[in-house]
Amino acid sequence: MPRLILLAFIALAACANNPARSISVAPEAPAVSPIIMGESVRLDSAALSQTRTYNVWLPPSYESGDARYPVLYVIDGGLAQDFHHISGLAQLASISGMFREVIVVGVETVDRRAELTSPSADPRDIADFPTHGHADTFRAFLREEVMPDVAARYRTSGEDALIGESFAGLFIAETFLQSPDTVDSYIAISPSLWWNDASLAKSAESDLRLHPEVEKKLYLAIANEGGLMREGVLDVVDAVKKQKVPGLAWTFSDRPDLLHSNIYHRKALDALIWTFKPKEEAKH
Repeated sequence: MPRLILLAFIALAACANNPARSISVAPEAPAVSPIIMGESVRLDSAALSQTRTYNVWLPPSYESGDARYPVLYVIDGGLAQDFHHISGLAQLASISGMFREVIVVGVETVDRRAELTSPSADPRDIADFPTHGHADTFRAFLREEVMPDVAARYRTSGEDALIGESFAGLFIAETFLQSPDTVDSYIAISPSLWWNDASLAKSAESDLRLHPEVEKKLYLAIANEGGLMREGVLDVVDAVKKQKVPGLAWTFSDRPDLLHSNIYHRKALDALIWTFKPKEEAKH
């Protein structure tokens, strides 16, 4: 028997007689593995008397340092709502530097018609939306429960913003006009300011007079909506122009080329770039 074949035979025989010395083969890595996009937090809410969920996306740099980040709260931020497409836009900050990195918190709504509207005196609203009118309760949930919980769990910088569209935009516009100390920046895209016969828009000027000086940002946008929807948004724009509130930075985007169904994603990126300018640009 040739010498090499004899040595190989002896080695195989030794492994067979001594299993501890057997040659081990590493198992192949699975072909499919999950992609982790974020995490969900369940919160027992005293304000809402039930357990609620908010979803969190952290920028890629979060795990590699100790930096603190602004927080963008997405109203209607459930996994089946607007969380994914807004957190996807937020990722652009990490790969392009177009705006500052942010933590995205999607605040899920369950009955958005109830939770995002204030009481209406309009018979049509009362008939069409019988559960309406609990925006103050949802705002308390946001301010007193969600925001403190986020600040306790994550490295936040203390700079907060709200973003939302349609009824969520209405909620954000109302929060800006009536409770402006809630966050630093407000992004309301195609807000449903037709609600309650556009009463919020009609009172915008008097609401602004109650807060004569604020260090806030306001981003408003509207698609091709007409009627009370457009009139309401334009009334708010006129009120902001007339009051000239010191410390308020604001912008308005009128996009009649877009629809209510497609304006949100298109304008959300512009809003993030404007709201979260890199520190160097913000100085100029």
